[in-house]
Amino acid sequence: MSDLLAARSQMAVSLAFHIIFAVIGIAMPVLMVLAERRWLRTRDPVYLDLAKRWARGTAILFAVGAVSGTVLSFELGLLWPKFMALAGPIIGMPFSLEGFAFFTEAIFLGVYLYGWDKVSPRAHLLAGVLVAVSGAASGIFVVIANAWMNTPVGFRFANGMFVDIDPVAAMLTPAAFPQVLHMTLAAYAATGLGVAGIHAFLMLRRGRAFNRAALTLGLFVGAPAAVLQPISGDIAARYVARKQPVKLAAMEVLYETRSGAPITIGPGIRIPYALSLLAFHDPHAVVRGLDAAPRDEWPNVRLVHLSFDVMVVLGSYMAVVGLWAGWLALRRRDFATQRRFLGALAIAAPCGFISVEAGWMVTELGRQPWVIFGVLRTADAVTPMPGLIVPFSVITVLYCGLATIVGIVLYRQIIRSPAA
Repeated sequence: MSDLLAARSQMAVSLAFHIIFAVIGIAMPVLMVLAERRWLRTRDPVYLDLAKRWARGTAILFAVGAVSGTVLSFELGLLWPKFMALAGPIIGMPFSLEGFAFFTEAIFLGVYLYGWDKVSPRAHLLAGVLVAVSGAASGIFVVIANAWMNTPVGFRFANGMFVDIDPVAAMLTPAAFPQVLHMTLAAYAATGLGVAGIHAFLMLRRGRAFNRAALTLGLFVGAPAAVLQPISGDIAARYVARKQPVKLAAMEVLYETRSGAPITIGPGIRIPYALSLLAFHDPHAVVRGLDAAPRDEWPNVRLVHLSFDVMVVLGSYMAVVGLWAGWLALRRRDFATQRRFLGALAIAAPCGFISVEAGWMVTELGRQPWVIFGVLRTADAVTPMPGLIVPFSVITVLYCGLATIVGIVLYRQIIRSPAA
Protein backbone atom coordinates (compact mmCIF):
# COMPACT_ATOMS: atom_id res chain seq x y z
CA MET A 1 0.00 0.00 0.00
CA SER A 2 1.40 3.40 -0.99
CA ASP A 3 1.74 6.15 1.62
CA LEU A 4 -0.87 8.22 -0.23
CA LEU A 5 -3.37 5.37 -0.13
CA ALA A 6 -2.57 4.68 3.54
CA ALA A 7 -3.14 8.35 4.44
CA ARG A 8 -6.42 8.45 2.52
CA SER A 9 -7.52 5.15 4.07
CA GLN A 10 -6.74 6.37 7.58
CA MET A 11 -8.82 9.50 7.03
CA ALA A 12 -11.60 7.37 5.54
CA VAL A 13 -11.70 5.03 8.55
CA SER A 14 -11.59 7.93 11.01
CA LEU A 15 -14.33 9.84 9.22
CA ALA A 16 -16.51 6.74 8.75
CA PHE A 17 -16.26 6.05 12.48
CA HIS A 18 -16.74 9.63 13.64
CA ILE A 19 -19.64 10.51 11.35
CA ILE A 20 -21.99 8.04 13.03
CA PHE A 21 -21.49 9.78 16.38
CA ALA A 22 -21.73 13.21 14.76
CA VAL A 23 -25.05 12.31 13.14
CA ILE A 24 -26.49 10.97 16.39
CA GLY A 25 -25.11 14.01 18.26
CA ILE A 26 -27.13 16.28 15.99
CA ALA A 27 -30.47 14.51 16.32
CA MET A 28 -30.49 12.60 19.62
CA PRO A 29 -30.77 15.73 21.81
CA VAL A 30 -33.95 16.64 19.93
CA LEU A 31 -35.45 13.29 20.95
CA MET A 32 -34.55 13.69 24.62
CA VAL A 33 -36.01 17.23 24.66
CA LEU A 34 -39.23 16.00 23.05
CA ALA A 35 -39.46 13.22 25.64
CA GLU A 36 -38.98 15.67 28.52
CA ARG A 37 -41.49 18.10 27.02
CA ARG A 38 -44.00 15.28 26.72
CA TRP A 39 -43.40 14.33 30.36
CA LEU A 40 -43.92 17.92 31.51
CA ARG A 41 -47.26 18.01 29.70
CA THR A 42 -48.59 14.55 30.62
CA ARG A 43 -46.61 13.59 33.74
CA ASP A 44 -46.43 10.10 32.27
CA PRO A 45 -43.35 8.48 33.91
CA VAL A 46 -42.57 6.61 30.68
CA TYR A 47 -41.49 9.86 29.02
CA LEU A 48 -39.34 10.84 32.00
CA ASP A 49 -37.65 7.45 31.81
CA LEU A 50 -37.13 7.95 28.06
CA ALA A 51 -35.64 11.42 28.51
CA LYS A 52 -33.16 10.21 31.13
CA ARG A 53 -32.15 7.12 29.16
CA TRP A 54 -31.70 9.09 25.95
CA ALA A 55 -29.69 11.70 27.84
CA ARG A 56 -27.31 9.01 29.13
CA GLY A 57 -27.04 7.54 25.64
CA THR A 58 -26.35 11.00 24.22
CA ALA A 59 -23.59 11.52 26.79
CA ILE A 60 -21.92 8.21 25.92
CA LEU A 61 -21.99 8.92 22.19
CA PHE A 62 -20.96 12.54 22.73
CA ALA A 63 -17.84 11.42 24.61
CA VAL A 64 -16.81 8.95 21.91
CA GLY A 65 -17.56 11.50 19.18
CA ALA A 66 -15.41 14.07 20.97
CA VAL A 67 -12.45 11.68 21.02
CA SER A 68 -12.82 10.60 17.39
CA GLY A 69 -13.32 14.20 16.28
CA THR A 70 -10.12 15.22 18.06
CA VAL A 71 -8.27 12.43 16.28
CA LEU A 72 -9.53 13.75 12.95
CA SER A 73 -8.26 17.23 13.80
CA PHE A 74 -4.78 15.88 14.51
CA GLU A 75 -4.84 13.79 11.35
CA LEU A 76 -5.53 16.86 9.23
CA GLY A 77 -2.29 18.41 10.43
CA LEU A 78 -0.15 15.26 10.57
CA LEU A 79 -1.22 13.60 7.33
CA TRP A 80 -2.01 16.67 5.20
CA PRO A 81 0.37 19.47 6.28
CA LYS A 82 0.44 21.12 2.85
CA PHE A 83 -3.33 21.28 2.80
CA MET A 84 -3.45 22.86 6.26
CA ALA A 85 -0.68 25.34 5.42
CA LEU A 86 -2.63 26.50 2.38
CA ALA A 87 -6.22 26.24 3.57
CA GLY A 88 -5.79 26.88 7.30
CA PRO A 89 -6.45 30.64 7.14
CA ILE A 90 -9.81 29.92 5.47
CA ILE A 91 -11.17 26.79 7.14
CA GLY A 92 -9.96 28.06 10.50
CA MET A 93 -13.11 30.20 10.74
CA PRO A 94 -15.72 27.39 10.47
CA PHE A 95 -13.60 25.07 12.61
CA SER A 96 -13.30 27.74 15.32
CA LEU A 97 -17.06 28.24 15.27
CA GLU A 98 -17.51 24.47 15.43
CA GLY A 99 -15.30 24.40 18.51
CA PHE A 100 -17.42 27.11 20.15
CA ALA A 101 -20.60 25.14 19.38
CA PHE A 102 -18.98 21.94 20.68
CA PHE A 103 -18.06 23.48 24.03
CA THR A 104 -21.51 25.04 24.34
CA GLU A 105 -23.04 21.61 23.76
CA ALA A 106 -20.74 20.03 26.37
CA ILE A 107 -21.60 22.65 29.01
CA PHE A 108 -25.35 22.39 28.63
CA LEU A 109 -25.26 18.60 28.32
CA GLY A 110 -23.64 18.62 31.76
CA VAL A 111 -26.41 20.87 33.06
CA TYR A 112 -29.01 18.58 31.52
CA LEU A 113 -27.51 15.39 32.93
CA TYR A 114 -26.98 16.61 36.50
CA GLY A 115 -29.57 19.35 36.82
CA TRP A 116 -32.79 17.35 37.09
CA ASP A 117 -33.29 18.27 40.76
CA LYS A 118 -31.08 21.36 40.85
CA VAL A 119 -32.68 23.77 38.36
CA SER A 120 -36.28 24.60 37.49
CA PRO A 121 -38.08 22.40 34.94
CA ARG A 122 -38.13 25.29 32.47
CA ALA A 123 -34.39 25.93 32.83
CA HIS A 124 -33.68 22.22 32.52
CA LEU A 125 -35.70 21.95 29.33
CA LEU A 126 -33.95 25.06 27.97
CA ALA A 127 -30.59 23.41 28.64
CA GLY A 128 -31.72 20.47 26.51
CA VAL A 129 -32.83 22.80 23.73
CA LEU A 130 -29.41 24.48 23.76
CA VAL A 131 -27.73 21.06 23.54
CA ALA A 132 -29.84 20.30 20.45
CA VAL A 133 -29.17 23.70 18.84
CA SER A 134 -25.42 23.67 19.49
CA GLY A 135 -25.16 20.06 18.29
CA ALA A 136 -26.78 21.00 15.00
CA ALA A 137 -24.58 24.12 14.72
CA SER A 138 -21.46 22.03 15.30
CA GLY A 139 -22.35 19.75 12.41
CA ILE A 140 -23.26 22.67 10.16
CA PHE A 141 -19.88 24.40 10.58
CA VAL A 142 -17.95 21.21 9.80
CA VAL A 143 -20.02 20.63 6.67
CA ILE A 144 -19.37 24.23 5.60
CA ALA A 145 -15.63 23.57 5.79
CA ASN A 146 -16.07 20.52 3.57
CA ALA A 147 -18.33 22.49 1.22
CA TRP A 148 -15.53 25.00 0.73
CA MET A 149 -13.21 22.18 -0.30
CA ASN A 150 -15.72 21.24 -2.99
CA THR A 151 -16.25 24.82 -4.25
CA PRO A 152 -13.41 27.01 -2.97
CA VAL A 153 -14.15 30.77 -3.00
CA GLY A 154 -13.21 33.81 -0.92
CA PHE A 155 -9.58 34.20 -1.93
CA ARG A 156 -7.19 34.99 -4.75
CA PHE A 157 -4.47 32.48 -5.65
CA ALA A 158 -1.06 34.04 -6.25
CA ASN A 159 2.52 32.68 -6.02
CA GLY A 160 1.25 29.37 -4.68
CA MET A 161 -0.59 30.97 -1.74
CA PHE A 162 -4.05 32.30 -0.92
CA VAL A 163 -4.18 36.09 -0.71
CA ASP A 164 -6.99 38.62 -0.23
CA ILE A 165 -8.79 36.08 1.94
CA ASP A 166 -12.42 36.75 2.85
CA PRO A 167 -13.41 34.04 5.39
CA VAL A 168 -17.08 35.04 5.41
CA ALA A 169 -17.31 34.76 1.61
CA ALA A 170 -15.54 31.39 1.88
CA MET A 171 -18.19 30.15 4.33
CA LEU A 172 -20.89 31.28 1.93
CA THR A 173 -19.55 29.00 -0.82
CA PRO A 174 -22.26 27.82 -3.27
CA ALA A 175 -21.85 24.30 -1.92
CA ALA A 176 -22.72 25.31 1.64
CA PHE A 177 -26.51 25.41 1.44
CA PRO A 178 -27.09 22.14 -0.47
CA GLN A 179 -24.57 20.21 1.62
CA VAL A 180 -25.76 21.57 4.96
CA LEU A 181 -29.41 20.94 4.11
CA HIS A 182 -28.74 17.43 2.83
CA MET A 183 -26.53 16.43 5.77
CA THR A 184 -28.75 17.91 8.49
CA LEU A 185 -31.85 16.19 7.16
CA ALA A 186 -29.83 12.97 6.86
CA ALA A 187 -28.89 13.21 10.54
CA TYR A 188 -32.49 13.62 11.69
CA ALA A 189 -33.77 10.92 9.31
CA ALA A 190 -31.08 8.38 10.23
CA THR A 191 -31.32 8.90 13.98
CA GLY A 192 -35.10 9.28 14.16
CA LEU A 193 -35.86 6.21 12.06
CA GLY A 194 -32.97 4.37 13.71
CA VAL A 195 -34.53 4.85 17.14
CA ALA A 196 -38.02 4.09 15.84
CA GLY A 197 -36.75 0.99 14.03
CA ILE A 198 -35.07 -0.42 17.14
CA HIS A 199 -38.23 -0.03 19.19
CA ALA A 200 -40.36 -1.35 16.32
CA PHE A 201 -38.22 -4.50 16.45
CA LEU A 202 -38.73 -4.73 20.20
CA MET A 203 -42.50 -4.21 19.80
CA LEU A 204 -42.68 -7.13 17.40
CA ARG A 205 -41.34 -9.26 20.23
CA ARG A 206 -43.25 -7.67 23.12
CA GLY A 207 -45.31 -4.51 23.01
CA ARG A 208 -44.77 -2.15 25.92
CA ALA A 209 -45.63 1.45 26.64
CA PHE A 210 -41.93 2.35 26.73
CA ASN A 211 -41.33 1.05 23.20
CA ARG A 212 -44.56 2.61 21.93
CA ALA A 213 -43.56 6.05 23.22
CA ALA A 214 -40.00 5.78 21.89
CA LEU A 215 -41.22 4.65 18.47
CA THR A 216 -43.69 7.53 18.21
CA LEU A 217 -41.11 10.19 19.10
CA GLY A 218 -38.55 8.63 16.76
CA LEU A 219 -41.03 8.78 13.90
CA PHE A 220 -41.92 12.38 14.77
CA VAL A 221 -38.30 13.37 14.11
CA GLY A 222 -37.25 10.87 11.46
CA ALA A 223 -40.26 10.52 9.14
CA PRO A 224 -40.56 14.18 8.03
CA ALA A 225 -36.79 14.39 7.50
CA ALA A 226 -36.80 11.19 5.42
CA VAL A 227 -39.64 12.51 3.25
CA LEU A 228 -37.88 15.85 2.70
CA GLN A 229 -34.52 14.24 1.98
CA PRO A 230 -35.21 13.53 -1.74
CA ILE A 231 -36.01 17.23 -2.20
CA SER A 232 -32.67 18.20 -0.68
CA GLY A 233 -31.06 15.57 -2.90
CA ASP A 234 -32.54 17.30 -5.95
CA ILE A 235 -31.07 20.62 -4.79
CA ALA A 236 -27.67 18.99 -4.21
CA ALA A 237 -27.74 17.26 -7.62
CA ARG A 238 -28.36 20.55 -9.43
CA TYR A 239 -25.47 22.15 -7.55
CA VAL A 240 -23.13 19.27 -8.47
CA ALA A 241 -24.21 19.50 -12.13
CA ARG A 242 -23.23 23.17 -12.24
CA LYS A 243 -20.07 23.18 -10.12
CA GLN A 244 -18.68 19.61 -10.17
CA PRO A 245 -19.79 18.04 -13.45
CA VAL A 246 -17.09 15.35 -13.30
CA LYS A 247 -18.48 14.14 -9.96
CA LEU A 248 -22.00 13.98 -11.43
CA ALA A 249 -20.71 12.07 -14.46
CA ALA A 250 -19.02 9.54 -12.16
CA MET A 251 -22.17 9.21 -10.03
CA GLU A 252 -24.13 8.25 -13.15
CA VAL A 253 -21.27 6.59 -15.12
CA LEU A 254 -21.82 9.08 -17.95
CA TYR A 255 -18.71 8.78 -20.12
CA GLU A 256 -19.87 10.97 -23.00
CA THR A 257 -21.32 14.48 -22.94
CA ARG A 258 -24.85 14.35 -24.31
CA SER A 259 -28.30 15.87 -24.25
CA GLY A 260 -31.17 13.88 -22.81
CA ALA A 261 -28.73 12.06 -20.52
CA PRO A 262 -30.12 8.97 -18.75
CA ILE A 263 -29.88 7.94 -15.11
CA THR A 264 -28.01 4.66 -14.68
CA ILE A 265 -29.16 2.31 -11.93
CA GLY A 266 -26.92 -0.56 -10.89
CA PRO A 267 -24.71 -2.14 -13.53
CA GLY A 268 -26.66 -0.97 -16.58
CA ILE A 269 -30.35 -0.10 -16.11
CA ARG A 270 -30.92 3.27 -17.79
CA ILE A 271 -33.85 5.68 -17.52
CA PRO A 272 -33.76 7.92 -20.62
CA TYR A 273 -33.66 11.72 -20.13
CA ALA A 274 -33.84 11.35 -16.34
CA LEU A 275 -30.39 12.77 -15.55
CA SER A 276 -30.93 15.87 -17.68
CA LEU A 277 -34.30 16.35 -15.99
CA LEU A 278 -32.85 15.84 -12.50
CA ALA A 279 -29.80 18.06 -12.98
CA PHE A 280 -31.30 20.91 -15.01
CA HIS A 281 -35.10 20.35 -14.89
CA ASP A 282 -34.97 19.99 -18.66
CA PRO A 283 -35.19 16.50 -20.25
CA HIS A 284 -33.14 17.68 -23.25
CA ALA A 285 -30.42 19.58 -21.35
CA VAL A 286 -26.79 18.79 -22.13
CA VAL A 287 -24.98 17.02 -19.29
CA ARG A 288 -21.20 16.99 -19.31
CA GLY A 289 -19.68 13.52 -19.28
CA LEU A 290 -16.31 12.24 -18.14
CA ASP A 291 -14.94 12.94 -21.61
CA ALA A 292 -15.08 16.67 -20.74
CA ALA A 293 -12.20 16.26 -18.24
CA PRO A 294 -8.66 14.86 -18.60
CA ARG A 295 -8.36 11.20 -17.68
CA ASP A 296 -6.11 11.98 -14.70
CA GLU A 297 -8.91 14.10 -13.17
CA TRP A 298 -11.44 11.26 -13.10
CA PRO A 299 -12.42 9.86 -9.70
CA ASN A 300 -12.92 6.14 -9.08
CA VAL A 301 -16.06 5.84 -11.20
CA ARG A 302 -17.17 2.41 -10.01
CA LEU A 303 -16.94 3.24 -6.30
CA VAL A 304 -18.59 6.64 -6.71
CA HIS A 305 -21.47 5.15 -8.72
CA LEU A 306 -21.94 2.23 -6.31
CA SER A 307 -21.94 4.56 -3.29
CA PHE A 308 -24.42 6.87 -4.99
CA ASP A 309 -26.77 3.98 -5.82
CA VAL A 310 -26.64 2.71 -2.23
CA MET A 311 -27.42 6.18 -0.90
CA VAL A 312 -30.33 6.72 -3.28
CA VAL A 313 -31.89 3.27 -2.80
CA LEU A 314 -31.74 3.39 1.00
CA GLY A 315 -32.84 7.03 1.13
CA SER A 316 -35.80 6.25 -1.12
CA TYR A 317 -36.78 3.31 1.09
CA MET A 318 -36.69 5.54 4.15
CA ALA A 319 -38.83 8.16 2.38
CA VAL A 320 -41.43 5.49 1.58
CA VAL A 321 -41.46 4.37 5.22
CA GLY A 322 -41.83 8.02 6.27
CA LEU A 323 -44.80 8.49 3.93
CA TRP A 324 -46.32 5.26 5.24
CA ALA A 325 -45.99 6.58 8.79
CA GLY A 326 -47.63 9.85 7.79
CA TRP A 327 -50.52 8.03 6.12
CA LEU A 328 -51.10 5.92 9.23
CA ALA A 329 -50.96 9.01 11.44
CA LEU A 330 -53.49 10.87 9.28
CA ARG A 331 -55.85 7.91 9.51
CA ARG A 332 -55.24 7.76 13.28
CA ARG A 333 -54.05 4.17 13.12
CA ASP A 334 -52.16 2.73 16.07
CA PHE A 335 -48.60 2.02 14.95
CA ALA A 336 -48.34 -0.80 17.48
CA THR A 337 -51.01 -2.85 15.70
CA GLN A 338 -49.51 -2.49 12.19
CA ARG A 339 -47.11 -5.42 12.10
CA ARG A 340 -46.13 -4.97 8.46
CA PHE A 341 -45.29 -1.36 9.13
CA LEU A 342 -43.31 -2.32 12.22
CA GLY A 343 -41.35 -4.83 10.16
CA ALA A 344 -40.60 -2.26 7.46
CA LEU A 345 -39.56 0.23 10.13
CA ALA A 346 -37.25 -2.29 11.79
CA ILE A 347 -35.54 -2.86 8.42
CA ALA A 348 -35.12 0.92 8.06
CA ALA A 349 -33.24 1.22 11.38
CA PRO A 350 -29.70 0.87 9.93
CA CYS A 351 -30.52 2.30 6.50
CA GLY A 352 -29.97 5.93 7.41
CA PHE A 353 -26.49 5.35 8.81
CA ILE A 354 -25.44 3.23 5.84
CA SER A 355 -26.82 5.91 3.53
CA VAL A 356 -24.84 8.61 5.37
CA GLU A 357 -21.63 6.61 4.97
CA ALA A 358 -22.35 6.07 1.27
CA GLY A 359 -23.16 9.75 0.78
CA TRP A 360 -19.86 10.84 2.26
CA MET A 361 -18.06 8.37 0.01
CA VAL A 362 -19.75 10.08 -2.95
CA THR A 363 -18.71 13.50 -1.64
CA GLU A 364 -15.08 12.61 -0.91
CA LEU A 365 -14.31 10.07 -3.64
CA GLY A 366 -16.14 12.15 -6.23
CA ARG A 367 -13.85 15.14 -5.55
CA GLN A 368 -10.68 13.16 -6.25
CA PRO A 369 -7.95 13.70 -7.34
CA TRP A 370 -8.44 17.08 -5.64
CA VAL A 371 -8.37 17.80 -1.91
CA ILE A 372 -9.29 21.42 -2.72
CA PHE A 373 -11.26 21.15 -5.94
CA GLY A 374 -9.37 22.64 -8.88
CA VAL A 375 -6.64 24.08 -6.62
CA LEU A 376 -4.67 21.40 -4.74
CA ARG A 377 -4.34 17.72 -5.61
CA THR A 378 -4.53 15.13 -2.87
CA ALA A 379 -1.17 13.65 -3.90
CA ASP A 380 0.47 17.06 -3.44
CA ALA A 381 -1.06 17.62 0.01
CA VAL A 382 0.06 14.41 1.75
CA THR A 383 2.91 14.39 4.25
CA PRO A 384 6.33 13.20 2.98
CA MET A 385 6.73 11.04 6.10
CA PRO A 386 7.13 7.36 5.08
CA GLY A 387 5.55 4.29 6.66
CA LEU A 388 2.00 5.60 6.91
CA ILE A 389 0.68 2.03 6.83
CA VAL A 390 1.66 1.73 10.52
CA PRO A 391 -0.58 4.52 11.93
CA PHE A 392 -3.35 3.43 9.57
CA SER A 393 -3.22 -0.14 10.93
CA VAL A 394 -3.05 1.00 14.56
CA ILE A 395 -5.93 3.47 14.26
CA THR A 396 -8.09 0.85 12.51
CA VAL A 397 -7.55 -1.68 15.30
CA LEU A 398 -8.26 0.94 17.96
CA TYR A 399 -11.49 2.03 16.29
CA CYS A 400 -12.66 -1.58 15.93
CA GLY A 401 -12.08 -2.12 19.65
CA LEU A 402 -13.78 1.14 20.58
CA ALA A 403 -16.76 0.34 18.34
CA THR A 404 -17.13 -3.03 20.08
CA ILE A 405 -17.11 -1.43 23.53
CA VAL A 406 -19.64 1.24 22.53
CA GLY A 407 -21.86 -1.41 20.96
CA ILE A 408 -21.87 -3.46 24.18
CA VAL A 409 -22.64 -0.42 26.33
CA LEU A 410 -25.52 0.69 24.10
CA TYR A 411 -26.87 -2.85 23.89
CA ARG A 412 -27.07 -3.01 27.65
CA GLN A 413 -28.58 0.48 27.74
CA ILE A 414 -31.30 -0.21 25.17
CA ILE A 415 -31.90 -3.84 24.24
CA ARG A 416 -31.38 -5.38 27.67
CA SER A 417 -33.11 -2.54 29.46
CA PRO A 418 -35.96 -3.85 31.68
CA ALA A 419 -38.22 -1.08 30.38
CA ALA A 420 -37.74 -2.22 26.80
